[in-house]
Amino acid sequence: MGGCFSKPKPVELKIEVVLPEKERGKEELSAGGKGSPRAYQGNGTARHFHAEERLPTPQPYPSPQDCVEATVCHVKDLENGQMREVELGWGKVLLVKDNGEFHALGHKCPHYGAPLVKGVLSRGRVRCPWHGACFNISTGDLEDFPGLDSLHKFQVKIEKEKVTVRASKQALQLQRRTKVMAKCISPSAGHSSSTNVLIVGAGAAGLVCAETLRQEGFSDRIVLCTLDRHLPYDRAKLSKSLDAQPEQLALRPKEFFRAYGLEMLTEAQVVTVDVRNKKVVFKDGFKLEYSKLLLAPGSSPKTLTCRGKDVENVFTIRTPEDANRVVRLARGRNAVVVGAGFLGMEVAAYLAEKAHSVSVVELEETPFRRFLGERVGRALMKMFENNRVKFYMQTEVLELRAQEGKLQEVVLKSSKVLRADVCVVGIGAVPATGFLRQSGIALDSRGFIPVNKMMQTNIPAVFAAGDAVTFPLAWRNNRKVNIPHWQMAHAQGRVAAENMLAQEAEINTVPYLWTAMFGKSLRYAGYGEGFDDVIIQGDLEELKFVAFYTKGDEVIAVASMNYDPIVSKVAEVLASGRTIRKREVETGDMSWLTGKGS
Repeated sequence: MGGCFSKPKPVELKIEVVLPEKERGKEELSAGGKGSPRAYQGNGTARHFHAEERLPTPQPYPSPQDCVEATVCHVKDLENGQMREVELGWGKVLLVKDNGEFHALGHKCPHYGAPLVKGVLSRGRVRCPWHGACFNISTGDLEDFPGLDSLHKFQVKIEKEKVTVRASKQALQLQRRTKVMAKCISPSAGHSSSTNVLIVGAGAAGLVCAETLRQEGFSDRIVLCTLDRHLPYDRAKLSKSLDAQPEQLALRPKEFFRAYGLEMLTEAQVVTVDVRNKKVVFKDGFKLEYSKLLLAPGSSPKTLTCRGKDVENVFTIRTPEDANRVVRLARGRNAVVVGAGFLGMEVAAYLAEKAHSVSVVELEETPFRRFLGERVGRALMKMFENNRVKFYMQTEVLELRAQEGKLQEVVLKSSKVLRADVCVVGIGAVPATGFLRQSGIALDSRGFIPVNKMMQTNIPAVFAAGDAVTFPLAWRNNRKVNIPHWQMAHAQGRVAAENMLAQEAEINTVPYLWTAMFGKSLRYAGYGEGFDDVIIQGDLEELKFVAFYTKGDEVIAVASMNYDPIVSKVAEVLASGRTIRKREVETGDMSWLTGKGS
């Protein structure tokens, strides 16, 4: 981090520089989780890995040869609250001026590579314009999600009114920094039938919990178990990019788990939790004792209950294998998607240019109606219709008909018969908490696990996070809500870990989500449940708009397309504790929102 100006100490370490892959044009496909050997870097501490682990070790004190220095501007070139990308020859840096001080950071969000210069600077942090991740400008540390890695922080010198930035070439090329993490030093790791921390579910919540524990110096045994056969992957991307292979979706490479002693049990199903004896039992009879438990089981997709529901080639998209099979079967053939929510619409968009025909069946009269309202739903529906997607609204599936066991037709209650070689069902999900029914861990009437702001359940030492929980949403008067979104699962995983370590952290993130269809992204922040009005600025027809969702005289959520960084700006305003009034967004004057600084 800071070693460039100090005298280098002689260290014999090999450096392997992994150049970033060429940027791909499409934001929604360029996830950070690619399968290439990635340089996982701790803020400059030397580590010991086995030769085959391919985790390059950066030098703790970068040598002068590894450093590059450039005068980038005059102190008066930037006003307070301004950001600028500057070139150092080996790569770009984000230069920020805040309260008269200059900071230099990595310029791309490590999550999907968004240019942070187009983001929002407020309260000492910069928020990504695409998906809302926040980074501290003084340290580069990730403060709000999504994503796992932080930014590099570079040195700034001011001499004779000139601003000079000095940086390690390697850091400039990596564009991401993994925080320093403890190793597991527990002698029993990997063998005994007891663990200090057991994490059930290895999605975003489970992985972030494990990483946070290690970042905070926890060096005891951590075991994660998952029903999946893969290491943790970017599940949010499955329905947006059905062709993606497991290794392209991986959030961390295999070596990462070995290096930090994060033990993964794959295809491992927990059948009972015995809270009195702090023990879980797996389907194969294996028993594991724990001191602290995180429940992050996620949800199970709802399936059709109609006649013929068991015919072949009907899928819910849950794994990369499901997604890949759907694309294979749909190519040049007829696809039917049941459900016009996020998953269904993303799948329909992806298949539109690959399948012969794509039909969407939905009970409501417009897609996304409950979430985005009638007008936005209709504008999106038009975009789909312009891309040859057919809609069958206000009806549902009556029967699936097969020929030789394989799907051939989908019969609707409206008596319409659709030709279908493959069917994708996206009609919602239920919490995967059946295994907790007799455990004494409280579940609500819908099967969700209620937790407090510290992600604690009703049982001491048992925490829960992710899609299967309801929790108090701070900025909506602590209303108990379920928010099954990628960013929220990350945030809850971190809070659970901090409270396992008795740090008394509370969940207070503003929900942020996005969807991508036909190369266009829609962003959303807030919690819009129960909105009674939608105020739209911009042009819905052109899909260049911002929609404010209000309840009474308060703005409770915002959605936009082609209007960055307005959603990140609103998220930042809400996160600061300020209420946005309906009258403020009705006027059409949004200078208070789009203006520079806070």
